Order: sequence, then structure tokens, then C-alpha cells
Amino acid sequence: MAHPSQLGFQDAASPVMEELLHFHDHALMIVFLINTLVLYIIVAMVTTKLTNKYILDSQEIEIIWTVLPALILILIALPSLRILYLMDEINDPHLTIKAIGHQWYWSYEYTDYEELGFDSYMIPTQDLASGQFRLLDTDHRMVVPIESPIRMLISAEDVLHSWAVPSLGVKMDPVPGRLNQAPFIASRPGMFYGQCSKICGANHSFMPIGMKPVPLEHFEKWSPLKLENP
Repeated sequence: MAHPSQLGFQDAASPVMEELLHFHDHALMIVFLINTLVLYIIVAMVTTKLTNKYILDSQEIEIIWTVLPALILILIALPSLRILYLMDEINDPHLTIKAIGHQWYWSYEYTDYEELGFDSYMIPTQDLASGQFRLLDTDHRMVVPIESPIRMLISAEDVLHSWAVPSLGVKMDPVPGRLNQAPFIASRPGMFYGQCSKICGANHSFMPIGMKPVPLEHFEKWSPLKLENP
């Protein structure tokens, strides 16, 4: 979950999110180098009058400012396309879960199991137990096995929503009448929180997502009908 005054991303809990963090640092360094070069040119033009005929009419300068941006775009596009492919690729998922957005709660259906589904509501502030987080904890958590490919089928019953769990690098819009999908692999156990990231109505900020990746042997013993969670 996010912390007060946090400036960076949440800790990665999936291989895709780790790749996204690396790509963010890669792109940020390129932006920093571009800003440094532009600032140097501006300062040089102001302080040393770097505006002579050679600079203004040079064919070499025109080649540089045409080729250099093209190279920069390639350096950004190649890793970006690779990550887009990884985020869209689904190879033999071990578990398929359908998430349905409602105003204002989530429903989950474990399609590989018979009659395994539940609604997930935010816990009201007055009902929070010790250690639970306001506006983030839910009465039923979505439990998944770690190190297993998971396929999320995401839809909505009424309006547009957005199913987002930042630590896992997952963000997909549920659209009424349409079934979108998003894969992920939870690389470590823990408790991860998300929220609807689309302004979907008056209680938009009161439909959080609670996900708990656990070892496979714990997942096999889990039941959403129990009040306790693994």
C-alpha cells in the first residue's frame, strides 16, 4: 500500500511490475539527459552568443536534430513494446478469476471451481479491526496462489470502472457488456491493496480491492465463506 509522503512506486510484487519499474528508471534517465543537453545549449547561447551563421545554417546540425530524436524514440519504444507484450501474453493460466465491477463493490468468480464466488465490500470505518486500513480493507479478500499465472477476466455490470492493483502492475477497465482480460503472477506472499481508478459515481472512492497471495497449500484450504482469511 502507499505511505504518507511517498514519492516512488509501491514495491513490486510481480515480474511485470519489476519490468515497469526498470522501464520507468530507463525513460527517466533519458529525459534527464535530454533536459541537461537542452539546458546546456540555452545557457551557451545566452552566455557565449552561440548563434552564428554556422550554427543557424549548418546541415550537420539539421542531421543531428533529426537522427538524435529518432534514436531516442527507438531506445524508449523497444523496451516499451516488450513490456506491452509481456502484459498481454497469457500462456496456460493456472487459475482464472472473473472480477465484476458494481456501484460500488466488486464481485469475484473463480471459474475453475464450482460455485466459488463472493462479493467484496469495503469495511466501514467504525467496523475496522486493529491493523486494518481505512478505505482499503474489504470483508472478503481475493486470495490467489503465489508463483502461478493468473488470468483476470474483468467486466462491469453498470458503468465503467477500473480494476487496479499497483504492486502487481495490473490496471484494466471493466466495460459493461465486454470482457477484458489481464494476466499477472504474484511473486511473493503478502497483502496488496488496490482501488477503482475510474470515477464511477458518488461512492467511487469506497470500492477497494484486497488481494492476498498465499502458498498453494494454503490456497487449497481457503474458503471465502469463512470469516478468517489464510
